[in-house]
Amino acid sequence: MLTSTRRHVLSATAALAVPALLPRSAIAQRRPSELKVGISTFLSGPASVFGVPGRNAADLLIEQMNRAGGIGGVPVRSIVIDEAPGVDFLLGECRRLVQNEGVDAMLASISSGSCLAVAPLAEQLRMPTILWDCGTQRIFEEASYRYAVRTQANAVPEIVAPLLYLAKVRPDFRTLAVVNQDYAWGRDSWAIWKAAMDAVKPGVRVVAELFPRFGATDFSTEITRLLALRPDVIFSTSWGGELDTFIRQAAERRLFERSTFVLPLAESSLERVGKTLPEGVIVGARGDHWFLHPTAKDTPLLRDFVQSYRSRFNLYPIYPTFHMAQALFALKAAYEKAIAANGGTWPSREQLMDTLRGLEFDHLTGRMKIREDGQGLEPMLIGMTKHVPEYPFPVIDRMVLFPPELTMNPIGTKGLDWVRLLTPAAVQRAPAEIPYRA
Repeated sequence: MLTSTRRHVLSATAALAVPALLPRSAIAQRRPSELKVGISTFLSGPASVFGVPGRNAADLLIEQMNRAGGIGGVPVRSIVIDEAPGVDFLLGECRRLVQNEGVDAMLASISSGSCLAVAPLAEQLRMPTILWDCGTQRIFEEASYRYAVRTQANAVPEIVAPLLYLAKVRPDFRTLAVVNQDYAWGRDSWAIWKAAMDAVKPGVRVVAELFPRFGATDFSTEITRLLALRPDVIFSTSWGGELDTFIRQAAERRLFERSTFVLPLAESSLERVGKTLPEGVIVGARGDHWFLHPTAKDTPLLRDFVQSYRSRFNLYPIYPTFHMAQALFALKAAYEKAIAANGGTWPSREQLMDTLRGLEFDHLTGRMKIREDGQGLEPMLIGMTKHVPEYPFPVIDRMVLFPPELTMNPIGTKGLDWVRLLTPAAVQRAPAEIPYRA
């Protein structure tokens, strides 16, 4: 979700005019000896706090897949690249993986800016690409891609769901401040929240719009201002190491005692910040991704994954691990469905992409579908932090699982336009709360 300039996107799009060096034919192929999958994630920098867990999940799941026969009987080998050096570096690395390493598919990326640049590059290289974690809703709203799909939701439901939750549990709020990272994700997510809030709860006064620079480590200026303003609600879609730092500094200065916090991406920070994060904070999981999922926690698939992940990495899985799992499960399901439809012949890239669109497949917390436009649909788990003796960090209580039909704009519409059409009645359609249980 790093900053992406229009120059990056245009440079990737302009490259469509340049003939690609394709290592494989686009027609149906013989079954390969191995399936090479390129993966981009953050291996360094502040975002590595969930980029590395994504990589770890890929390592674990690919090993499990290979022990069970791989994908379509073919073993899988991943080649992981670091997207931390920036978009230009990432595009070069993606080209290298396709043209020199001969990868069969790409899983990209965490950064919204990265995805906005990688999607047009996938078209040029005719490379099947699964967008596994980035949140920007603009991908499939601003363009149509033959070779890219996304196996998770996007910013629209990730923002609408916590807003509906806030309006349900604290309907009396009148003032709000935002503290978002100053780049594409921070600006876009605020625009969605503001438009949706004006529709669902008109009349709320925004007392501060604060956008500290991406990569900031000191939020004393923002916290001082928020302490003076005392807004009813403080909203932030910050993530990774910066969110951890903001939580610690805000707690030290007792800001959580003055305002209700809404942190839609905070599930990934819970274990790291521990009980520094107080009770009563509204948090989201970027989907329904939580190791204590209220309806899936006791299913063999999720239970075994949590046990395996914790045993190997001494941590609980967080939402990037679930996103990585969804991408790999979708890739496996699509290949095997396409092979079956192809009479046992290994599918072409185009056949694989045709199968991915409209695909329904099982994953760690349920079953999801990829729409015909390439956008994944999934529920949103929103709840409130609670301290319990079972864990040295907050759990999520008073959970609501918002279905995608309530929070995701339909095909052919733009999220920002669609949220403006929401009404206060949407709050009443929210499902019932589910309490935490040990």
